[in-house]
Amino acid sequence: MEKLAIRASRPSVFCSLPGLGGNSQRRRPPSDVFLKLPAENRKIVANSASFHSISAVNVSAQASLTADFPALSETNLKERRVNGKEKAENIIWHESSICRCDRQQLLQQKGCVIWITGLSGSGKSTIACALSKALFERGKLTYTLDGDNVRHGLNRDLTFKSEHRTENIRRIGEVAKLFADVGVICIASLISPYRRDRDACRSLLPEGDFVEVFMDVPLHVCESRDPKGLYKLARAGKIKGFTGIDDPYEAPLNCEVLLKHTGDDSSCLPRQMAENIISYLQNKGYLEG
Repeated sequence: MEKLAIRASRPSVFCSLPGLGGNSQRRRPPSDVFLKLPAENRKIVANSASFHSISAVNVSAQASLTADFPALSETNLKERRVNGKEKAENIIWHESSICRCDRQQLLQQKGCVIWITGLSGSGKSTIACALSKALFERGKLTYTLDGDNVRHGLNRDLTFKSEHRTENIRRIGEVAKLFADVGVICIASLISPYRRDRDACRSLLPEGDFVEVFMDVPLHVCESRDPKGLYKLARAGKIKGFTGIDDPYEAPLNCEVLLKHTGDDSSCLPRQMAENIISYLQNKGYLEG
C-alpha cells in the first residue's frame, strides 16, 4: 500500500485521518515527527501554510518508514531502566585504531586515577595542586578534577542530597576513567563521603589503576582550619547534611596511600605528601611508558 510521509515542523501540522486519533478527533503531533498517511486519504488540515514538502515513499503494509529514516528505527527507540534511569539499547562500542597503550607510549606514562578523599578542610585540593605541579616538573601530564570546580559546570545541576552526591561521584568517575584511558594521570579531589560510591568508581577501571588516597585528618583539626567557613555555618544550622557534622564520612578500609595527620609540620607539608604519592606511582610503574 502506498503511503505518504510528511515531516511536520513548527508550525505544527494537524491531521484528521482514520487511525490518527479517530474520525472526529484532531490530535497535535510532536513538533518534529514523521506521519504515515494512506495514499487514498491525504486530507491535511494545517494551522499554517508553512511546512516542509518531501517526496512520497512506497512501503508495503508490513514495512515501515525506518528504511528511509533510520533514526526512527524501532530498535533505536527501545529503552531499559538502569539504576532507575532510562538507557538506550542496541548501542555498540566503536573501537579506535589507536589504543590506550599507544597513547601511553607517546606520553611515556601510564594513565590512572588518583582519588583523594577526606573531610572538608583536610587538604585535598592543596595536595592535588602540589601533586600536579610535582608531576608536571617531571614531565608528566596530569589533570585535576576538583570537587568544587566540577560543580561549576558538569555537575552544576546537582545539590548535596545523598542521591545527588552519588550522581556527582558517578559522573566524575566516568570522566576520570576517560582521562586514564587517554594516558593522563587524573587527580580527583573531592570529599566523596560514601564508600560504596568510591568503590563504584574503582570498579570502572582496570585493576590497580584506581589509587585511593585518604587524607586522614581528625574532624577537630579540619574544623579549626575551616578555610571556607562551612563548618561554622553547619554548626549554626545554616547548612544541612554537611559531612562530618550531620552527615557521615565513611573512611576507606583499604586505601593505596594513607596521608595521616600527625601534628608534625615537616611530614604534613603539601610537597612532602605529594612526594609520598609519587613514590607509590613510581613503584607501580605509572611514570613510565
